[in-house]
Amino acid sequence: MIRNPIDVSTRVSSNLSALIETRLNTADPEEYVTLAVIRDYLTDMLSAAFTETEHIHHFDINDSLLDELDALIEEFGETALASDFVQNSASEPMSRVIDAVINSRDQDTPPTLEAVREAIAMGLPARLVGDGVLDEDEDDALLAEIDALINRHGGDALAEEFLRYE
Repeated sequence: MIRNPIDVSTRVSSNLSALIETRLNTADPEEYVTLAVIRDYLTDMLSAAFTETEHIHHFDINDSLLDELDALIEEFGETALASDFVQNSASEPMSRVIDAVINSRDQDTPPTLEAVREAIAMGLPARLVGDGVLDEDEDDALLAEIDALINRHGGDALAEEFLRYE
């Protein structure tokens, strides 16, 4: 399988990215999950009547997941690895936490996801809420998000690679 030379995950909606990630999490380690496999997975989830209606009528302005996936297949081919299309960036609040950890460190080595987790466990989000960097409701899901990133990429992954710039 040839990997895409560009970061195609930036062209995928967060909903489709989450769907792809769900399928990747249930795949066998030696299984190649392609866009065609994801399309089969999605159409199996949709009822036949819904799929037919989806192609005949578009009730909202946004493209459906199936239309978005079909456009990706048309552009990149059915054999493109689905893992290339998963967004690997942190949420906006997590990006602010990672940025705070990066800026507060005196060490020469950049922080890892595990270092960010430790900072969160030690109360960094509460300090950032007090400083006005985070809203009060933004710190609730940070621990779960960092744990998910660690589970997927490992604790030794460099935290700065997951920054989202918006």
